[in-house]
Amino acid sequence: MKTFIIDDDPISLFLTEQTLRVEGFSEDICCFMEAEAALNHITSDIRNNPPDVFFLDVNMPYMNGWEFLDALRPYAGQLTECRIYILTSSLDISDHEKVKEYPFVHRLFHKPISNEDVQVILSEKRSEAN
Repeated sequence: MKTFIIDDDPISLFLTEQTLRVEGFSEDICCFMEAEAALNHITSDIRNNPPDVFFLDVNMPYMNGWEFLDALRPYAGQLTECRIYILTSSLDISDHEKVKEYPFVHRLFHKPISNEDVQVILSEKRSEAN
């Protein structure tokens, strides 16, 4: 499963990647510390090889997670099979409301993502496949 992690914090990025690998989520993980770099990578190959899953940090400099999602809107048709999960360290309730503005976002998780969170995602993927 082609998986992208977008997070400006190297420790969070490392922890997310390791948790996904330990839980057998994916061996095909690409990490980005800048949303703009991820966006350029995605849009250059979106027709041929879109990612299956994104884990996206909200609070980043230059281009934050919400701006990244806004930039993805024109590509929503090519991302119908993609699952996007928001990762945040914020406890701001407005983040939960903001997620609802993006129909292609599946869920918000608080950092660090746990093994149990990953198992929930895997279980949902298995249910959809059946």
